[in-house]
Amino acid sequence: MRRNENNPIIDLISSLVAPFIMLFGLYVIFHGHYSPGGGFQGGTLLAASVILLRLSLGSELGQSQFPRRLGTPLASLGVLIYYGTGLAALILGGAFLNYGFIPFSALAPLRRSWGILSVEIGVGLAVMAVLVAIYDDLLEGEPDA
Repeated sequence: MRRNENNPIIDLISSLVAPFIMLFGLYVIFHGHYSPGGGFQGGTLLAASVILLRLSLGSELGQSQFPRRLGTPLASLGVLIYYGTGLAALILGGAFLNYGFIPFSALAPLRRSWGILSVEIGVGLAVMAVLVAIYDDLLEGEPDA
């Protein structure tokens, strides 16, 4: 995608809207175990805000917020958080992803709530990183990307 002109209105609006999209994405992730939403939806919102900034401000300024080299490591970290939560329950005597066996708290409902939250964080992180990495890979050969 070539950037023919620098439109200050688009730059300003996207710079003002993106933090609110990110905040709402974090809200959706952290309240996904209480209400509709969760890791996938929140991760998609976070990725949309990063991609919005890359589209409007250009690749160089967009890279300052979320560098391209972080895509694969953060996606891997998200999968490891998800898998580690399930593996911890399995090691501690339960079934895979049986949050009641994870020692986050003494109360079983809190253990389940914290277990679900950790899975939602892992999924959100993985989805965000993978979607941004896909966008970056699609623009790899473009001039002025």
